[in-house]
Order: sequence, then structure tokens, then C-alpha cells
Amino acid sequence: MATSPNPSRDDFEALLNEQLGGADDGGFEGRVVKGTVTAIENGMAIIDVGLKSEGRVGLKEFSRGDDDHGLSVGSEVEVYVDRVENADGEAMLSRDRARREAAWDKLENEFGEGKRVEGRIFGRVKGGFTVDLDGAVAFLPGSQVDIRPVRDVTPLMEVPQPFQLLKMDRRRGNIVVSRRAVLEETRAEQRSELIDKLAEGQVIDGVVKNITDYGAFVDLGGIDGLLHVTDMSYKRVNHPSEVINIGDTVKVQIVRINSETQRISLGMKQLESDPWDGVAAKYPMGAKLSGTVTNITEYGAFVELEPGIEGLVHVSEMSWTKKNVHPGKIVSTSQEVDVLVLEVDSDKRRISLGLKQAQGNPWDEFAEKHPVGTIVEGEVKNATEFGLFVGLDGDVDGMVHMSDIAWGISGEDALALHRKGEEVKAIVLDVDVEKERISLGMKQLEKGAPTADGAAGAETLRKGQTVTVTVLEVRDGGLEVQVGDDGATGFIKRSDLGRDRDEQRPDRFQTGSKVDAMVTGFDRSKKPNFSIKARQISEEKEAVAQFGSSDSGASLGDILGEALKKSDD
Repeated sequence: MATSPNPSRDDFEALLNEQLGGADDGGFEGRVVKGTVTAIENGMAIIDVGLKSEGRVGLKEFSRGDDDHGLSVGSEVEVYVDRVENADGEAMLSRDRARREAAWDKLENEFGEGKRVEGRIFGRVKGGFTVDLDGAVAFLPGSQVDIRPVRDVTPLMEVPQPFQLLKMDRRRGNIVVSRRAVLEETRAEQRSELIDKLAEGQVIDGVVKNITDYGAFVDLGGIDGLLHVTDMSYKRVNHPSEVINIGDTVKVQIVRINSETQRISLGMKQLESDPWDGVAAKYPMGAKLSGTVTNITEYGAFVELEPGIEGLVHVSEMSWTKKNVHPGKIVSTSQEVDVLVLEVDSDKRRISLGLKQAQGNPWDEFAEKHPVGTIVEGEVKNATEFGLFVGLDGDVDGMVHMSDIAWGISGEDALALHRKGEEVKAIVLDVDVEKERISLGMKQLEKGAPTADGAAGAETLRKGQTVTVTVLEVRDGGLEVQVGDDGATGFIKRSDLGRDRDEQRPDRFQTGSKVDAMVTGFDRSKKPNFSIKARQISEEKEAVAQFGSSDSGASLGDILGEALKKSDD
């Protein structure tokens, strides 16, 4: 071959190819080619692929899980040409690399068509497993092994099985596969076939597969249905495990099939007779019944009247006297109670019950046992700005208004005289059963005080009458006085102790002293009010009328003096 004195780049490449075995030899590198086995020796297969020299490939690269390589002299095989010639002058060939390249070509076609591929799980790596796809190695994430988490993958190792290609990157040599996708697709196909054989209302046997707080999953022969806790029984079921266990064979009815989501709803109570049929006739309004408390909430308590029939006792119907109290402080779960039927709604499956109505109304009982005028005793439960609440028989409270606590002092001062927990006596002034109110009085029990119906002593007095009273107590606000020894008691206010300011001093009187005063009126308890000032004014008017007018020239002192003189005669 002639060469120019100054060879070009193409001439140099031609010379190099000639030295390496020809222009075609260089095109072998990086390719999968066919070759012929010319000899088998020392665990190696000698293969001729048409190059200047033969190559050697270990027999183990031809073995698939056993020692049988299946080769003999003359066998045709595909190998990958890594280099045309190494330092020893031999071609560098690889059967594994050829298999991988062939596998990649096949996988890329199948990936594009969305086909499943077959492989074997052969190793564990961080986050998942390695899969042999007929020469190509793929990654199987742990989350893609099965539909549900798998604790032991050993039974799946080295077992030929289908996978779905999720991702391929030949340049980086990355392949990601999923076994779960194949299972879900297969399961969906099976579900569709099974669902086509099922119908709403159909009764079928199933096996309890799993139990949750809200129900149980039942295997219907390859497809699961949900048996909700509310469809297990007409009676209250707090947890599914109270009715069924995992592995139980149960008879269920198909309640609903959702063709879009392929979800199946099941029921067991639908196979029983409905206890709500004819419930209105069985539990008429006003009927008194016994039941068991099954559940307690903030708004009331549920009472089971019979299996499958529950009624609600609203918190407002639980107690006559305990208001704004949590139902759990009145009744407890499993407690037997008597209730009264208040309302029945068969359509909504609701029964309203009353707990307090089944018991005697304490307000009626109190009114019957303690008519107006009865003296009662009790503990001061609470003191408010307008009076005292006193605990009475039957767990009811009565109220003493501030104006009925004591005579002769303001309501605020009277309230200050008593404290919570103190035992007091009072008289019943009024009982209003409908409004649940009991009015009490404490001052009416004081000595000489009129009774609720107008006690003796009060009726002997009349407005405008002047009487002699005895001072019982001297106070800053006036005098507490009594008519006679056992007559009515009353009060003379400070401003009524005299016409002049100097006379309006309570300290000028002493306990036990007697004084004339005029009856000026009666309070709502028919207790008299007295006034010295009113008596003085009345006597002055009377004297003027009897002894003359001040216009005659006589002084008022003269007139009064004459009147007093005449009265002395």
C-alpha cells in the first residue's frame, strides 16, 4: 500500500486498522456478535467471532443456576466484544455483557409498550431488592413488593415472577420495577370478575379477614367487603370484636355495591328481624319502663329497653334538681334505671325518654308536705345579692329574699348576718310547683311578727291608731318596738323619732322604755310600722282644731298649753 511522504489523518487510521486486523475489526468493539465454540478447556470456552484471534469466556457465564453450561464444540453463542485484542493478543469477550445488552434491548421495547417482564429477586440492597431481568439488574423498592407490607421476602427469592417496569435509564444503567403494580392490576381484574357475579341483597358466606375500630373486612372468595360496626347488629356494638373474631365464617348480606370504586358494603343485622317494627305501639307515650344505661355523652344517656331498641334521656330530663350537671354524675354505664316514654319517632328510629319523670316531682311532694305557714330548717347553700338559698327536704332549695331576712335593717345588712353552711329556720311563704320556686321568710319567725295569714295582734291595730309601745332594741337606724307584752312588733325609723332633728336620735331612748307612737301602715307581711313624728303632728292638728286657730292672735304655744291643761283637768 502506497503512502504519501506526509500521511493524512485518514491514511494514519487506515494503517492502524491494517495493523489491528483490518478496518472491520475495529467495528466489533462494543457490539454483540455471534461466535462459534472451537474448544472447551480449563473451565473456559474458546470462541471464534471472526477476528484475527479467538477469545476466552468462562463457562460459568453460560450457566443458569446450575453447573450445566449447555455448550459443546461447534455451539453458536452471542458474546459482547469488549476489546478486539488485549495484551496477549486475544479478543476480550463477555457472555454476561452480551446477555445484559440483549436484555436492555428487549426491556426497552417492552417498557415502551407497557408490558410486564419476568424476573427473579436475588438480593437485598438499601431500601429494597435487586431483580435479575434475564441479564439486566433492576431495583425493586420495598414499598413495591406487595400490596400490604411483607415481613419476610424469603419465599419470593429466586422465584420467576412478573414485574412492571416503572423507570429505565440505559445511560446510567438504572431500572426500577414493581411487583405491587402487577398484583393490584391482577386483583382489580379478579375483583371485576367477582363483582359481576354479586348482586345487592344477595346473602353470602365470608371469612373475617381483618378487624378495625369501625368494622371488619370480610373475604368473599377473592374480594373483600366492609362490614361496618353499625350493620353488625341492631343493638349497640361498641367494638366489632364483641361480635366477631378474625377467621370466623359469617353469613352476610350485600347491602351496596359501588361499581365505580368497586367497594362492597355488607350487613349482618339485615338478616335479623327489625326490632323497630311496631315500636310505637309497643312503647306508648307515658309508659313507664326499665332499661340499662349503655352509653353516656355530654348531652345525655342512652338507655337500652330491649336488644336493638335504645332511647335517649336528654340531660334536661335527667333530674328535677341537678341542673347543668354532666350525665355521668347522675347515672353510670350498665346501671338499671326506670324511665318514662316522652316521644317516639319510628321513621327516625328515635325514642325520647325521661328519667326524672319516672320519679316523684320533689316540688309537688314538698308542697304537699309543707303547706304555706310551715316552719322548715335547712342549710344556707348559697348567698346572692338578692337573698339566701336554703337546702330543704327532697333535695330542693328555697329562697329567702333579702327583704324577708330581718326587720328594721336594710336587705344588704341582713344578708351580711348570714354565711354559707349556716343552719337556719324559716317559714314557707309560697310554693310555685310549675316554676319550681319556694319562697321562705326568716323575719316572720321573730317574736311578735305576724304570721303569713295575718296573725293575732296585727288585726287589732289599724292605720292612724296611737298605741303605747315598748322599746325592744335601739339601733342606728331606729327602734325595734312591741305593742304590749306579747303584741305585734314593729319598727320606728330614725326620721320618725320626732319632728325636730335633735329628737331624731335613737340614743335618747333606752331598752324597756315606753313611748306613744302612731301606726302609719303595714308592710307586705302585715307587720306594722310606727311613727312618733306622725303622732306629734296628728296631736298638733287636733289641738288647733279644738282650741282655736293661730289666726285669732293666740300663739301655737298658748293653744297647745291650753290643750294640755285641759287634758290634765
